[in-house]
Amino acid sequence: MLGRDEVKKDLPFQGKNKLELNDWRKFGLKKVKKTKKVKKFVESGQAHIHATFNNTIVTITDESGNVISSAAAGKKGFKGTRKGTPFAAQLAAEEAAKKAREFGMKTIAVFVRGPGPGRETAIRSIQNAGIRVNSIKDVTPIPHNGCRPPGKRRV
Repeated sequence: MLGRDEVKKDLPFQGKNKLELNDWRKFGLKKVKKTKKVKKFVESGQAHIHATFNNTIVTITDESGNVISSAAAGKKGFKGTRKGTPFAAQLAAEEAAKKAREFGMKTIAVFVRGPGPGRETAIRSIQNAGIRVNSIKDVTPIPHNGCRPPGKRRV
């Protein structure tokens, strides 16, 4: 047993905030080598537009589904009901398309999900950003009489 004033020597973190330069060898740790991040170059990909009544989310992926860029109306600074507007969807799609162009994206297949007002505007702004749209497919999930829909609004 150690006394109250005695301290065990050579412990990695006792009384030290940081490891000294050569301590990593003492305790069997390995030095971490930093690798330079290589920017991916993708010529064709997919744009997934999720258009709800409250927001529009645009995600651009490569052919295998790895995300290259994404943007949302809420991320562009819109709050509340303004997130659901076509203009907010346009700005979100423009931002996602600009990021995708930096990765060398030239052609895109668009998949649209949801009934929101920003559907068409988002597609148009992707085209205007200089990316060629190969195909547009509606992948809105349609239930085979699943959940009961919400009741009609009473104002």
